[in-house]
Amino acid sequence: MLRFDEGNRVIRSEEHTAILAGVDTGEDISYSMQELGSLAGAAGIRVDGMLVQNLDAAHPGTYLGKGKMTELAELCRNMDADLVIANDELTGTQLRNMEQALSVSVIDRTMLILDIFASRAMSREGKLQVEMAQLQYRLPRLSGLGKALSRLGGGIGTRGPGEKKLETDRRHIERRIRDITREMRRHRQHRGVRRARSDRSGLPIVALTGYTNSGKSSVMNRFLSMAERDDVQVEQKDLLFTTLDASRRLITLADRSRFLLIDTVGFVSKLPHTLVEAFHSTLEEVVDADLLLHVADASFPDVDFHIDVTRSVLTELGAGDKPMLLLFNKVDLAPDFSALAYGPHAYAVSAKTGQGFDALLPRIRDMLWSDRVETDVLIPYDRGDLVSYLCAKMTPARIAHTETGTRMSVALSAEDRKRFSPYLAPKEPDVP
Repeated sequence: MLRFDEGNRVIRSEEHTAILAGVDTGEDISYSMQELGSLAGAAGIRVDGMLVQNLDAAHPGTYLGKGKMTELAELCRNMDADLVIANDELTGTQLRNMEQALSVSVIDRTMLILDIFASRAMSREGKLQVEMAQLQYRLPRLSGLGKALSRLGGGIGTRGPGEKKLETDRRHIERRIRDITREMRRHRQHRGVRRARSDRSGLPIVALTGYTNSGKSSVMNRFLSMAERDDVQVEQKDLLFTTLDASRRLITLADRSRFLLIDTVGFVSKLPHTLVEAFHSTLEEVVDADLLLHVADASFPDVDFHIDVTRSVLTELGAGDKPMLLLFNKVDLAPDFSALAYGPHAYAVSAKTGQGFDALLPRIRDMLWSDRVETDVLIPYDRGDLVSYLCAKMTPARIAHTETGTRMSVALSAEDRKRFSPYLAPKEPDVP
């Protein structure tokens, strides 16, 4: 990646080599450190070493203790590392003191995640949300970070639309936050209009949620394949945070029942609070959904940890009590996995092979349209638009052309039963 000097001139182009640093305060952070390494890889950083110190609490001035800081400086020199990544969110003072003591660049977990988001955001709203999170992160650290904040595009932790001027001061950041807030409000209004249109169409909304890289996009593509819509499949990669901007696809089942399927941003442990706040408008898709499909990686050894993190974020968003099905994806990689212990709302599936989806679809249908009741209607011939409406939404169980109109037997929702109340007909007895 590009590196810049004080005059914003490119001095060399290369990959960063990093050492990971963490503080263990009594909890096992082995997975957290492993995940930090995966995040670094997603940002294009080569990790050549790791150092963990057991402390009651992180050192307020340097994160690590004096002895470990000396050891870390020696490790950086031996490994020719130019970057240290801390597993926790650092204060501006900690960042400044660590850089002075180590003579290398220092970033924390939050800066790393923000950098990944900055490189992956594609839509205008996604870029605004990342910039908002970056600015909210920097504002309380201005006095501690000092010169580091004025680096333009200086590599990991400083990339993104938030660095448009060499001198970033508090007044500029606060003004920019206000501008972004106004623009994001307009995007939220536009989304409200789109949601109102969806409500008028009567389409239920199903949202995919879960830990990052659990296979949500692959699950969406499996649904699209089953609906014979391979031409609109979404991008899928074995990479953290592939999806940042919500993807929406219309799914039509075999009986012509339709729902809107939405793929949302994945979660991760220690997800920065500023990022949750900034992406709240995008994550509202989860809050407004009629049904959540919580996708978990069945092949991950501690899948319960991923489930707990996701549920915690959903609760924070106000979606913890939403109707939900738990999908254990990637069972093709874990053939001995069983979802039975997780209750009747859990399904073992494989987006790659299609295993488990035949059993899943009827359950989704039941949960989305549990209020449907088989109803007989008699539609006059001059209201062919109503016949077309019913045939487009579902497959009638029975249809016949009589002297007075088209008689149909269809499963109607409460809303449609009210709409078609003038055309209700006595139910015909079954012919033996």
